[in-house]
Amino acid sequence: MPESARLTVSLSQPLCSPDPALQPRLVVTDLDGSLLDHHSYDFSPAVPWLARLKQMGVPVIPVTSKTRAELIPLREALGLTATPFIAENGAVIGLPPGWCHARLDRPGSGRDGVVIKHPGVDIGFIRARLKVWRERLDIRFTRMGELSVQEVMELTGLDEARAKNARQREGSEPLIWHDTDAALDTFRAALEGDGLQLTQGGRFWHVMGRSADKGTAVEWLIKRFTALRGRTPLSLGLGDGPNDITMLDTVDQAVVIRGCHDLTVEPSNASLYRTQATGPTGWAEGVTHWWGRDDRRVETAEACDALAL
Repeated sequence: MPESARLTVSLSQPLCSPDPALQPRLVVTDLDGSLLDHHSYDFSPAVPWLARLKQMGVPVIPVTSKTRAELIPLREALGLTATPFIAENGAVIGLPPGWCHARLDRPGSGRDGVVIKHPGVDIGFIRARLKVWRERLDIRFTRMGELSVQEVMELTGLDEARAKNARQREGSEPLIWHDTDAALDTFRAALEGDGLQLTQGGRFWHVMGRSADKGTAVEWLIKRFTALRGRTPLSLGLGDGPNDITMLDTVDQAVVIRGCHDLTVEPSNASLYRTQATGPTGWAEGVTHWWGRDDRRVETAEACDALAL
């Protein structure tokens, strides 16, 4: 069997698929401040759309600065265990069994069978270079790995278990900047010489490999989806922070969710919508703006449900 055929059949499909004449779709979304409320981590305003997208057979893929350990319970709570995820701002990609290829992906060793890809560099290298540049440039910052669990809890509002999971880094290191803007520019240039990059999130600055960002990881997943389905999906991306810009510039349709911060988020995507609401309410507003009037796909899904009864 040709490799392209192997890829196509490896993706599990519902017994009653949406209308094949319709272009397949894909949602990629930030979590904190987007699908999840920035303070309470509630996502109830987005639940109706999450259910509708599931009914339509549209994968919803978390793309977040959170770690893989943090995502394990979140994917279960959100009902997204059958879809991939992108963690640590693109440094970690997780593929569930239905998105894997027998010849290209090693079997997952985790409890859910997820295969992990690391597009960036090892966390040990990042931490070693941060130590070098802090001493050489005489700059001031605090790595997350240097914070106690209690300090992480106070900064993020996470409980103890989630704070511990947030410290389990694989391919990126968050830090709190304590120095000047000029020193930050010098630091950024030094990191680039090591093949590293600095990106700004909602609470932290994040250091990771140059080839690891949200946009690059999303582009990789879109290519994998295309190989599995045999068709390129219409992609929708939603985010609220500067670290979401590369993701929002990669997708066909983008939503900048109104943030609970003063950070500038200026994607260059021509198909861009800015929400009035924040958090998961803004998330639902953004999805509604782009896809809310498309009822044909839902009607097809409802017909499938009726046949299954």
